[in-house]
Amino acid sequence: MALINSVLSWLMKKRFHQIELFMKYPYEVQSECFKKLIYSAKDTEWGKKYDYKTITNLEKFKERVPLNDYDSLKPYIDRLRKGEQNILWNTDIKWFAKSSGTTSNKSKFIPVSTESLEECHFKAGRDLLSIYCNNNPNTFLFDGRGLIMGGSHNISEINNKEYYVGDLSAIIIQNLPLWVEFIRVPKRKLALLDEWESKIEQMAHATISRNVTNISGVPSWMLLLLKRILEITGKSNLMEVWPNLEVFFHGGVNFGPYREQFHNLIPSDKMNYMENYNASEGFFGIQDKSDSDELLLMLDYGVFYEFLPLDQLNKENPDTLALDEVELNTNYAIIISTNAGLWRYLIGDTIIFTSLDPFRIKITGRTKNFINSVGEELIIDNAEKALAIACEKCKAVINEYTAAPVYFKDNENAAHEWLIEFEKLPENLDFFTETLDNALKSLNSDYEAKRYHSMVLREPIVKAVPRDTFYNWLKKKGKLGGQNKVPRLSNDRKHIDEILKINEKKSNIIFN
Repeated sequence: MALINSVLSWLMKKRFHQIELFMKYPYEVQSECFKKLIYSAKDTEWGKKYDYKTITNLEKFKERVPLNDYDSLKPYIDRLRKGEQNILWNTDIKWFAKSSGTTSNKSKFIPVSTESLEECHFKAGRDLLSIYCNNNPNTFLFDGRGLIMGGSHNISEINNKEYYVGDLSAIIIQNLPLWVEFIRVPKRKLALLDEWESKIEQMAHATISRNVTNISGVPSWMLLLLKRILEITGKSNLMEVWPNLEVFFHGGVNFGPYREQFHNLIPSDKMNYMENYNASEGFFGIQDKSDSDELLLMLDYGVFYEFLPLDQLNKENPDTLALDEVELNTNYAIIISTNAGLWRYLIGDTIIFTSLDPFRIKITGRTKNFINSVGEELIIDNAEKALAIACEKCKAVINEYTAAPVYFKDNENAAHEWLIEFEKLPENLDFFTETLDNALKSLNSDYEAKRYHSMVLREPIVKAVPRDTFYNWLKKKGKLGGQNKVPRLSNDRKHIDEILKINEKKSNIIFN
């Protein structure tokens, strides 16, 4: 394995020179990407509708092609799922990444082309390893196996042709190059099981005895697996199970609330954590510096970017910005056009740029994941930072949480209600609530203004809920798996009331 490790490490470092190229020439790389996308789609139904043959620059593209979300593209995607082709993209679409985005009842079926698999997702996987090997030249990553937590997929046959639906992670595992199978665990059949409780149990038993050097997945689901492994082995930490474990490649949710738990499970100074920003629609960012949580915006994946200032979000004719027009520390909604036929597509995420040379970003939240019941405009970035402050001061650890508004009623002002599943409870929940409230005031001036003398917003209502509350809620909704996430902030009470109702039936919710 030492020879394999040396060869693969060398190959991964070689790709890093190409990454440096788009870091040096970002505008040229994105311009070339734009031209290639337009040319490829010019003879598709979509391309003919908007006359892609005569689009010669970004301004014409913006004038002709409207901004889209899933609902506006759904009629075209539905036809693709029935077997029609050459609609949004010029090559056959046979794979569809099933995603709910959060935990809504409606599933989205995102088209995945051969080009997006090869030039975006697989390339990103190689780049993740390239950057890691470049930052850690003495790595022994390839001396052992990589544990990947994938989703599930199923096959449907339409017009005597096979079409596949499943989590993006499952689609990637199903199509991985053969050489990857020699450095990955568990076996593909087990990795693609769709019954999550059985899957976690079988994965735990199948990987305990392997030499695992790296793990990849969504932090919340990976924690379930790692804790189960410790229960089975009776070990006190993961280094006793996998002594050569050196890195966790994570994405899907903010790692902040989970960091302390992972440090407790893997108490090693040699352990590394590397974030990536991927979604069913594409792969967008990689943490390229070990001492910073910023993400390098990946510009050569067949994804063309536009950025929408949030004050333009609900306007009839919003004005988007190209890469050369963005500014630091301004919240933007990301808009993508991709080599799978998503055109000017709002993926629902908001980001800020932390660097313009090269372009690095931080994810700040979701365009639909916020609380703005009285003009407070509370976004996920505010919530995550405030919870981190409260946890540090109160020596608490959080597993999961969600928050929603409490509306004006009778003589009571509005409030925010927080349901928090603690791994480690604070000694005093009232002090935790006060600390959280003060942190939110310091981070969000609109929230601070609405909290002034509790005239509009009263103090937050924080409720500690029992262990596995959110897991049981997701299970009840049939939403177990890495592609499904607990909605952190909601501007209505649909999710929070469902969770409260489930706990009330069990009569064991803890109101502190």
